[in-house]
Amino acid sequence: MIIIGEKISVIAKKVREALANHDPKPLQELAVAQAKAGATFIDVSIGPAEENGPELMDWAVKVVHEVVEKPLCLDTTNVKAMEAGLKAHNNKWGVPLINSTSNEPERFPMMELAGKYNAKIIALTLGKGSIPADAEDRCVIASEIMARGMEYGVPMENIFLDPLILQICTMQDQGLQAIRAIKMFQQLNDPPMNTVVGLSNISNGAPKAVRPIINRNYLAMLLYEGLSAAIIDPLDKDMMDTVKTVEMIMGKKMYAHSYLDM
Repeated sequence: MIIIGEKISVIAKKVREALANHDPKPLQELAVAQAKAGATFIDVSIGPAEENGPELMDWAVKVVHEVVEKPLCLDTTNVKAMEAGLKAHNNKWGVPLINSTSNEPERFPMMELAGKYNAKIIALTLGKGSIPADAEDRCVIASEIMARGMEYGVPMENIFLDPLILQICTMQDQGLQAIRAIKMFQQLNDPPMNTVVGLSNISNGAPKAVRPIINRNYLAMLLYEGLSAAIIDPLDKDMMDTVKTVEMIMGKKMYAHSYLDM
């Protein structure tokens, strides 16, 4: 599975302060730790960054690439900042991933950037003004997003469909609908579409002690249905062990007594 390391996020106080002060050390330490733990992409989230977005994203991308040879997942709603990040990205380490577009008109420019810079892109199956009711609704939205991707010259293999994970403590039925959507998304194209989730959303609002249990078990169910990628904390050893174990049971990796260390 493709692991998108989530630790460099403006939501975290340490990262927020580092971004505000242009202090590279916290970002670089988190990037190195996640790369060593097995992250495929390193997420760099600067939030809306309305005042200095392009300059901030340019700086963040460059300081992270000073210490890790991994492609980055660029996360901001600021279109100009996203383009600055794509320009700064060192494609020697792989193709960048845009986080994200959707079926909302204000997010269409992100898909245009994916075509312009030959980037991968996460596509939230979210329509304007409403949350999809079930897996079927998500597939309708996904089809519209895929058609838009073709218009902008984005290859289908560069699109990662996201079923929009909602918190289970208030919308319990949506947990299964998202799992169904992961299976159905793969049937929308040949070869199958890539899929991705922001895993921790499923346990938002649950007690702290319960959250990792929900996250790990939900991830196992998603992987069984063919999930391609997840935005998770690669420093969470139990989570990473879950990924390795499920992939081993499903025959994607050869069993060995030391499979957790591989």
